[in-house]
Amino acid sequence: MTPEAPAGGPDAGALPGVAGLSSAEAARRLQQFGANKLPEAGAVPGWRKLLAELTHFFAILLWCASVLAYLAGMPQLAVAIVVVILVNGVFAYIQQERAQHAASKLRELLPAMVSVRRDNRVTKVHTTELVPDDAVVLVAGDRVPADLRLAVAAGCSVDESMLTGESEALTKIPGDTVFGGTFLVNGQAEGVVAGTGGNTRLAEIAALTGKVEAPPSPLALELQRIVRITAAMALSIGVLFFVLSLLVGISWRDAFLFAIGVMVALVPEGLLPTVTLSLAVGAQRMAQRNALVRNLEAVETLGSTTFICTDKTGTLTQNRMNAVEVWTPAGLLSVIGAGYGPEAEVTGRGAGEARHLSTAARAASVGRAVLHEGQWIAEGDPMEAAIDALAARLADPGQQPEEPEVSHRFAFDPRRLRESAIVGTTLFVKGAPESVIPLCGEDSAGRALQMVDQMASHGLRVLAVAERSLPGLPGASFRLEEVESGLTLLGLIGLHDPPRAEVRVALEAAREAGIKVAMVTGDHAFTAAAIARETGLIGSPELVLEGHSLPEDDAVLAALLDRDGVVVSRVTPEQKLRVARLLQHRGHVVAMTGDGVNDGPALQQADIGVAMGLSGTDVAREAADLVLLDDDFATIIAAVEQGRATYANIRRFLTYHLTDNVAELTPFVIWALSGGRFPLALSVLQILALDIGTDLLPALALGSEAPSKGTLKRPPERRHLMDKALMIRVFGLLGPVEAFFEMTAYTAVLLGAGWTPGAELPPSDVLMAASGAAFTTVVLAQLANAFACRSASVPPWQLGWFSNRLLIWAVLAELGLLAVFLFLGPLAALLGHAPPSPGGLAVALAAIPAVLLADWLYKIVRHRRAGKATPATKVQRL
Repeated sequence: MTPEAPAGGPDAGALPGVAGLSSAEAARRLQQFGANKLPEAGAVPGWRKLLAELTHFFAILLWCASVLAYLAGMPQLAVAIVVVILVNGVFAYIQQERAQHAASKLRELLPAMVSVRRDNRVTKVHTTELVPDDAVVLVAGDRVPADLRLAVAAGCSVDESMLTGESEALTKIPGDTVFGGTFLVNGQAEGVVAGTGGNTRLAEIAALTGKVEAPPSPLALELQRIVRITAAMALSIGVLFFVLSLLVGISWRDAFLFAIGVMVALVPEGLLPTVTLSLAVGAQRMAQRNALVRNLEAVETLGSTTFICTDKTGTLTQNRMNAVEVWTPAGLLSVIGAGYGPEAEVTGRGAGEARHLSTAARAASVGRAVLHEGQWIAEGDPMEAAIDALAARLADPGQQPEEPEVSHRFAFDPRRLRESAIVGTTLFVKGAPESVIPLCGEDSAGRALQMVDQMASHGLRVLAVAERSLPGLPGASFRLEEVESGLTLLGLIGLHDPPRAEVRVALEAAREAGIKVAMVTGDHAFTAAAIARETGLIGSPELVLEGHSLPEDDAVLAALLDRDGVVVSRVTPEQKLRVARLLQHRGHVVAMTGDGVNDGPALQQADIGVAMGLSGTDVAREAADLVLLDDDFATIIAAVEQGRATYANIRRFLTYHLTDNVAELTPFVIWALSGGRFPLALSVLQILALDIGTDLLPALALGSEAPSKGTLKRPPERRHLMDKALMIRVFGLLGPVEAFFEMTAYTAVLLGAGWTPGAELPPSDVLMAASGAAFTTVVLAQLANAFACRSASVPPWQLGWFSNRLLIWAVLAELGLLAVFLFLGPLAALLGHAPPSPGGLAVALAAIPAVLLADWLYKIVRHRRAGKATPATKVQRL
């Protein structure tokens, strides 16, 4: 549509130049193109999500065990297993259900009402009623309601940071396109709607975010591996002993019962709820350190992170511009002040000249520093607010700069790289040094260019300021190039977006922890590199990549990215997404930070998306796994420490669970090998009571163990949760010790009652007391095992018996549950045991020091082997 003069004359609107549609035509187009709202993706029903939690591989394994238990005539066991499945599924559904509402939050970026030209007058309509070729009227502060092609733009600059990541507002001229969801920072504009609803740039990003499926977390992959191993062991051993039972003459029903017992003994029913609760404890601790976890698995994933892609503005920096240096031909002035307030310490030469320069730069600016609720904030462009603050800081004591009466304002043009204003008959100009200095006399140009290089080397953004006295106001047919000529250079302003004080220390901690860090930003390469140098992020040799020149070959780009301290600037949402994917293909666990709409797809793709809680958009927060409540990079490193502690805790209670499984399986093995002549020491219900009764609280207490010293002094864990060292400790040491004392206690009670191996089974009361002794032994041995599992290298007395108070309470609760299981008559009868005899109890108590002693000897041997291996390792590295 070609812009035409409105038929309504001057009263039709503030800005002439765009003809609007008629109401009838707008209604017809609304029917043709549909409402101006983003397409809604079909949501997965809640019942399907809950069903998924009840039908994954581990749950199916338990369902099978429940059915088999029912078929074997054990309805109590079948019901108990079903309860475990439901508790696991519902709890996981509640904890893991996080809304994937990025698209719905994108809709909230569009304004509710918008000014348009309809029927030759300006009126307000709901944003959903916009149609292609509508004429939209915008003023400073308005959010753009759809993709527009500008027909009129007066002093117009647009904040596109939500879409591009660029922190500075961009000047727009007639013919430019502005996108829905962005907003007008300065000036006035009118534009013709070029795209609505699903045809906007905002919709493209929404669709891109919706298509991205987050990869499974390292913890999820490890748990799947454990479940597969456990299932294979349970099924194969169950089938093996079912066949053996038949071969030794045991009836089909008893052999079937035996096989179910073996499988139930090997399946750690309490594993998933214990893992989930441990992650919840880690999430709570992270929240205390200003890191809000939206996805529980992110707790462990962050601990496994090997690569952090961080944004610049607001994460590494404070997201506030500050004028810190002013150079004039009279000398260099240093200005030390915080924020946008008028107070500052000024030192150096040329204060009077600097004051005049700041006044001139302020006249050529629109943004201001304003006092809002007792705090100075930026209104408009942060850079211009910093210039306003500079003028106030350099003003004479007791005076404040007056608002200039500007008769003509020439907005910043990306081709001119400068902007200017006329106050009275004086032209004030500010802009990029390479744009302003050539228009000035050559007397000071050489010195000025040297100062530009010096300021730039300090990481400052440099502006040049100049003026000119005009013979009179320009006429109607003036040429701006002629007006902005013959300037007198007033000097330079060096502006700085200060980095956060904690960033350098946090980056050093990340590198010490074996984590690579890259800056991935939409900002200019020069600005990004300067901040990277100032914070110590950039590597050596320096590597700064720009989005428009990234290699098309994925292998080449991946090799460039896979290093510490790389800077990637001017990236689009698609490129940021590509960066995350390529690093993942290189084997990295990637954490990606972001705060804008443009960051949504990358946050979704990364192994852990980290959003800003203070300055971030709802879209970024909804797409992320972790939200930083203080927007501070140092908080990420603190969260990494807790994530690693959580990973170590999962190994702790996994060791604890599997040790118990060895003791639970042993009675069935002995029963089968004896052809049923040696009584079964534990029933399946007793095993279930151990797994989800006495063991659960100590396992949870192990999951709350505080981070050990040196957690961030080593690389991320790359080993499996169930590795060789864990298996040796469980199946070669702790498990056999528990099983030995368990069967010794059981046999001691039987022998004390006069039973001899091979003879007929003793009376039921003797069998129940013996079974009670075996059950008690396992509980007490697990009590000692809980303390032993607190560390893989240090005995519990060196850690301090009471340093984990939750474990003390858990052990006391475990002893209380043991008393309930033994002495509560109906419950004891259901489980098939009774309180042990004094002899059986003595053996059970002896299991406590035996487990601790065996674990101590194991740690001594392991420490000595590690000491012998260290010199060889050092030589090899040399």
